[in-house]
Amino acid sequence: MSKVRLYIDHPLGPGQAVPLDGAQAHYLSGVMRLAPGAVIEIFNGRDGAWDAEITTASKRGGELALHGQVASQRDPPDLWLLFAPIKKARTDFIVEKATELGAARILPVQTEFTNSERIRQDRLQAHAVEAAEQCGGTYVPEVTSLTSLSRLLDGWDGARRILWADESLAGPADTLSALPRGKWAVLIGPEGGFSPAERKRLRDAASVSPISLGPRILRADTAAVAALTLFQAHLGDW
Repeated sequence: MSKVRLYIDHPLGPGQAVPLDGAQAHYLSGVMRLAPGAVIEIFNGRDGAWDAEITTASKRGGELALHGQVASQRDPPDLWLLFAPIKKARTDFIVEKATELGAARILPVQTEFTNSERIRQDRLQAHAVEAAEQCGGTYVPEVTSLTSLSRLLDGWDGARRILWADESLAGPADTLSALPRGKWAVLIGPEGGFSPAERKRLRDAASVSPISLGPRILRADTAAVAALTLFQAHLGDW
Protein backbone atom coordinates (compact mmCIF):
# COMPACT_ATOMS: atom_id res chain seq x y z
CA MET A 1 0.00 0.00 0.00
CA SER A 2 1.27 3.48 -0.86
CA LYS A 3 2.28 5.54 2.14
CA VAL A 4 0.09 8.44 1.04
CA ARG A 5 -3.58 7.90 0.13
CA LEU A 6 -5.82 10.68 -1.09
CA TYR A 7 -9.56 10.87 -1.74
CA ILE A 8 -10.33 12.81 -4.90
CA ASP A 9 -13.89 13.34 -6.12
CA HIS A 10 -13.10 12.89 -9.80
CA PRO A 11 -13.67 10.02 -12.28
CA LEU A 12 -10.76 7.57 -12.39
CA GLY A 13 -9.82 5.55 -15.46
CA PRO A 14 -6.83 4.28 -17.46
CA GLY A 15 -4.55 6.99 -18.84
CA GLN A 16 -6.54 9.76 -17.22
CA ALA A 17 -5.17 13.02 -15.85
CA VAL A 18 -6.64 13.98 -12.48
CA PRO A 19 -6.64 17.62 -11.30
CA LEU A 20 -5.65 18.64 -7.78
CA ASP A 21 -7.19 21.62 -6.02
CA GLY A 22 -5.02 23.99 -4.02
CA ALA A 23 -5.57 22.23 -0.68
CA GLN A 24 -4.76 18.79 -2.10
CA ALA A 25 -1.65 20.04 -3.90
CA HIS A 26 -0.45 21.83 -0.75
CA TYR A 27 -0.97 18.68 1.31
CA LEU A 28 1.15 16.61 -1.07
CA SER A 29 3.94 19.13 -1.68
CA GLY A 30 3.93 21.27 1.47
CA VAL A 31 2.88 18.80 4.17
CA MET A 32 4.03 15.42 2.85
CA ARG A 33 7.02 16.95 1.00
CA LEU A 34 6.39 14.93 -2.17
CA ALA A 35 7.98 16.13 -5.40
CA PRO A 36 6.80 15.59 -8.99
CA GLY A 37 7.44 11.98 -9.94
CA ALA A 38 6.30 10.59 -6.57
CA VAL A 39 3.55 7.97 -6.71
CA ILE A 40 0.58 8.03 -4.34
CA GLU A 41 -2.65 6.04 -4.09
CA ILE A 42 -5.97 7.75 -4.82
CA PHE A 43 -9.62 6.73 -4.74
CA ASN A 44 -12.99 8.39 -5.35
CA GLY A 45 -15.38 6.03 -3.56
CA ARG A 46 -16.62 4.55 -6.85
CA ASP A 47 -13.79 3.32 -9.07
CA GLY A 48 -11.45 1.47 -6.70
CA ALA A 49 -7.93 2.59 -5.80
CA TRP A 50 -5.29 3.73 -8.30
CA ASP A 51 -1.59 4.50 -8.34
CA ALA A 52 -1.09 8.08 -9.48
CA GLU A 53 2.08 10.02 -10.22
CA ILE A 54 2.39 13.65 -9.20
CA THR A 55 3.11 15.64 -12.34
CA THR A 56 2.64 19.16 -10.92
CA ALA A 57 1.80 20.53 -7.49
CA SER A 58 1.80 24.10 -6.20
CA LYS A 59 -0.23 26.30 -3.85
CA ARG A 60 -2.72 26.96 -6.66
CA GLY A 61 -3.28 23.33 -7.67
CA GLY A 62 -1.71 20.51 -9.60
CA GLU A 63 -2.26 17.34 -11.57
CA LEU A 64 -1.81 13.59 -11.26
CA ALA A 65 -1.27 10.98 -13.96
CA LEU A 66 -2.94 7.61 -13.32
CA HIS A 67 -0.71 4.54 -13.65
CA GLY A 68 -3.17 1.73 -13.03
CA GLN A 69 -5.77 0.31 -10.67
CA VAL A 70 -4.30 -1.32 -7.56
CA ALA A 71 -7.55 -2.35 -5.82
CA SER A 72 -11.09 -2.91 -7.03
CA GLN A 73 -14.00 -1.03 -5.50
CA ARG A 74 -15.02 -2.48 -2.13
CA ASP A 75 -18.39 -1.26 -0.92
CA PRO A 76 -19.56 -1.96 2.65
CA PRO A 77 -22.80 -3.77 3.55
CA ASP A 78 -25.98 -1.71 3.24
CA LEU A 79 -25.64 -0.62 6.87
CA TRP A 80 -26.44 2.84 8.26
CA LEU A 81 -25.48 4.30 11.62
CA LEU A 82 -28.00 6.53 13.40
CA PHE A 83 -26.55 8.27 16.45
CA ALA A 84 -27.25 11.22 18.72
CA PRO A 85 -24.34 13.70 18.60
CA ILE A 86 -22.40 14.16 21.82
CA LYS A 87 -19.32 16.26 22.64
CA LYS A 88 -17.31 17.38 19.62
CA ALA A 89 -14.29 15.10 19.96
CA ARG A 90 -16.41 12.06 20.75
CA THR A 91 -18.76 12.76 17.84
CA ASP A 92 -15.69 12.95 15.59
CA PHE A 93 -14.60 9.60 17.03
CA ILE A 94 -17.97 8.01 16.18
CA VAL A 95 -17.79 9.18 12.56
CA GLU A 96 -14.19 8.03 12.17
CA LYS A 97 -14.79 4.58 13.64
CA ALA A 98 -18.08 4.09 11.77
CA THR A 99 -16.19 4.73 8.53
CA GLU A 100 -13.43 2.29 9.49
CA LEU A 101 -15.98 -0.36 10.52
CA GLY A 102 -17.85 -0.17 7.22
CA ALA A 103 -20.97 1.95 7.72
CA ALA A 104 -22.45 2.89 4.35
CA ARG A 105 -24.21 6.03 5.63
CA ILE A 106 -23.95 8.03 8.86
CA LEU A 107 -26.99 9.94 10.12
CA PRO A 108 -26.74 12.27 13.16
CA VAL A 109 -30.10 12.23 14.96
CA GLN A 110 -31.61 14.81 17.32
CA THR A 111 -33.44 13.18 20.24
CA GLU A 112 -35.18 14.73 23.24
CA PHE A 113 -32.06 14.26 25.39
CA THR A 114 -29.39 14.99 22.76
CA ASN A 115 -26.71 17.27 24.23
CA SER A 116 -25.70 18.92 20.94
CA GLU A 117 -28.32 20.93 19.05
CA ARG A 118 -26.16 21.52 15.97
CA ILE A 119 -23.32 19.89 14.07
CA ARG A 120 -20.90 20.91 11.34
CA GLN A 121 -21.89 18.42 8.64
CA ASP A 122 -19.02 19.48 6.37
CA ARG A 123 -16.47 18.94 9.15
CA LEU A 124 -17.84 15.49 9.98
CA GLN A 125 -17.80 14.57 6.28
CA ALA A 126 -14.14 15.58 6.16
CA HIS A 127 -13.46 13.27 9.11
CA ALA A 128 -15.10 10.41 7.19
CA VAL A 129 -12.84 11.13 4.21
CA GLU A 130 -9.73 11.17 6.40
CA ALA A 131 -10.74 7.90 8.07
CA ALA A 132 -11.22 6.21 4.69
CA GLU A 133 -7.81 7.47 3.55
CA GLN A 134 -6.13 6.11 6.69
CA CYS A 135 -7.81 2.70 6.87
CA GLY A 136 -7.19 1.68 3.25
CA GLY A 137 -10.85 1.79 2.26
CA THR A 138 -12.16 2.68 -1.17
CA TYR A 139 -15.58 3.92 0.04
CA VAL A 140 -16.52 7.11 1.90
CA PRO A 141 -19.89 7.09 3.69
CA GLU A 142 -22.17 10.10 3.40
CA VAL A 143 -22.60 12.02 6.65
CA THR A 144 -26.03 13.64 6.55
CA SER A 145 -27.23 16.81 8.23
CA LEU A 146 -28.82 16.58 11.68
CA THR A 147 -32.46 15.48 11.68
CA SER A 148 -34.91 14.74 14.48
CA LEU A 149 -35.60 11.14 15.44
CA SER A 150 -39.33 11.78 15.13
CA ARG A 151 -39.03 13.10 11.58
CA LEU A 152 -36.69 10.28 10.62
CA LEU A 153 -39.12 7.63 11.88
CA ASP A 154 -42.06 9.37 10.20
CA GLY A 155 -40.47 8.82 6.78
CA TRP A 156 -38.73 5.52 7.53
CA ASP A 157 -38.75 2.81 4.85
CA GLY A 158 -39.87 -0.34 6.65
CA ALA A 159 -37.76 -2.45 4.31
CA ARG A 160 -34.72 -1.29 6.27
CA ARG A 161 -34.71 -2.71 9.78
CA ILE A 162 -33.33 -0.80 12.77
CA LEU A 163 -31.06 -2.51 15.28
CA TRP A 164 -31.66 -0.49 18.46
CA ALA A 165 -29.01 -0.63 21.17
CA ASP A 166 -31.39 -0.49 24.15
CA GLU A 167 -29.53 0.28 27.38
CA SER A 168 -32.43 -1.04 29.46
CA LEU A 169 -31.58 -4.56 28.24
CA ALA A 170 -28.13 -4.56 29.89
CA GLY A 171 -27.18 -8.19 30.38
CA PRO A 172 -25.54 -10.87 28.25
CA ALA A 173 -24.75 -9.47 24.80
CA ASP A 174 -27.21 -10.60 22.14
CA THR A 175 -26.04 -12.60 19.16
CA LEU A 176 -27.19 -11.36 15.79
CA SER A 177 -26.69 -14.61 13.91
CA ALA A 178 -30.44 -15.31 13.83
CA LEU A 179 -31.30 -11.95 12.26
CA PRO A 180 -31.95 -11.91 8.50
CA ARG A 181 -29.53 -10.32 6.09
CA GLY A 182 -30.66 -7.26 4.20
CA LYS A 183 -30.83 -3.51 4.73
CA TRP A 184 -30.14 -2.44 8.32
CA ALA A 185 -29.50 0.63 10.45
CA VAL A 186 -27.86 0.65 13.90
CA LEU A 187 -29.42 3.17 16.33
CA ILE A 188 -27.38 4.56 19.25
CA GLY A 189 -29.04 6.92 21.69
CA PRO A 190 -27.76 10.01 23.57
CA GLU A 191 -25.84 10.02 26.83
CA GLY A 192 -29.08 10.51 28.76
CA GLY A 193 -30.86 7.68 26.94
CA PHE A 194 -34.14 7.92 25.05
CA SER A 195 -37.19 9.60 26.54
CA PRO A 196 -40.17 7.43 27.60
CA ALA A 197 -42.12 8.59 24.52
CA GLU A 198 -39.22 7.75 22.21
CA ARG A 199 -38.75 4.35 23.83
CA LYS A 200 -42.44 3.54 23.37
CA ARG A 201 -42.35 4.53 19.72
CA LEU A 202 -39.27 2.43 19.07
CA ARG A 203 -40.71 -0.59 20.88
CA ASP A 204 -43.98 -0.31 18.96
CA ALA A 205 -42.27 -0.03 15.55
CA ALA A 206 -42.40 -3.27 13.55
CA SER A 207 -39.08 -2.50 11.86
CA VAL A 208 -37.12 -2.09 15.13
CA SER A 209 -35.18 -4.91 16.84
CA PRO A 210 -33.86 -4.00 20.34
CA ILE A 211 -30.59 -5.65 21.43
CA SER A 212 -28.30 -5.76 24.45
CA LEU A 213 -24.65 -4.79 24.07
CA GLY A 214 -23.58 -6.54 27.26
CA PRO A 215 -23.86 -6.33 31.05
CA ARG A 216 -22.63 -2.73 31.37
CA ILE A 217 -24.24 0.46 30.06
CA LEU A 218 -21.76 1.83 27.52
CA ARG A 219 -20.93 5.41 26.64
CA ALA A 220 -22.49 6.46 23.36
CA ASP A 221 -19.22 6.37 21.41
CA THR A 222 -18.31 2.95 22.83
CA ALA A 223 -21.80 1.64 22.09
CA ALA A 224 -21.53 2.72 18.44
CA VAL A 225 -18.29 0.78 17.98
CA ALA A 226 -19.63 -2.27 19.84
CA ALA A 227 -22.89 -2.41 17.88
CA LEU A 228 -21.19 -1.99 14.51
CA THR A 229 -18.67 -4.69 15.42
CA LEU A 230 -21.42 -7.12 16.43
CA PHE A 231 -23.30 -6.45 13.21
CA GLN A 232 -20.25 -6.85 10.98
CA ALA A 233 -19.21 -10.06 12.74
CA HIS A 234 -22.53 -11.78 12.06
CA LEU A 235 -24.23 -10.02 9.14
CA GLY A 236 -21.56 -7.86 7.51
CA ASP A 237 -18.33 -8.21 5.60
CA TRP A 238 -15.90 -9.58 8.20
